[in-house]
Amino acid sequence: EIGFYDTGGWANGVYVKDTIAYVVDGVGLRLINVSNPTNPVEIGFYDTERCAYSVYVKDTIAYVADWDDGLRLINVSDPTNPEEIGFYDMGCWAYGVYVKDTIAYIADNDAGLSLIDVADPTNPIEIGFYDTGNYARAVYVKDTIAYVADGGDGLRLINVSDPAIP
Repeated sequence: EIGFYDTGGWANGVYVKDTIAYVVDGVGLRLINVSNPTNPVEIGFYDTERCAYSVYVKDTIAYVADWDDGLRLINVSDPTNPEEIGFYDMGCWAYGVYVKDTIAYIADNDAGLSLIDVADPTNPIEIGFYDTGNYARAVYVKDTIAYVADGGDGLRLINVSDPAIP
């Protein structure tokens, strides 16, 4: 170990882009400057109001899976002042998030895999859904396959070439 930063909460997920580590914990999204890995420093914070579990950063938006508050889209273009610009309440528990092109793939603990169109980040819209049968916790997308960690049912491989009917 060469460095440490106490988030003050239960750190659940991390995404690193350039010199910033985006860490989600029990209270929200923390932006931590890691340009000097021996001395990480928090430079920004956004309270998501629930328990954030996963984060994915694309361009200037942090996509946060925020438990029963669904998907939160947070503008991080000014890392010292992150601001929410959109959200999608899925009605269940968002645990994992992965973004590819203009689609956010959400591992929804009680439901399965939700595909959310985020082309307009101020107005995300669900465009597809697949019931995985168990407790979807994490998702990774490569090419046209979504790989979903589905609790006691193991790994699910879902064809998402047509996002409307995964």
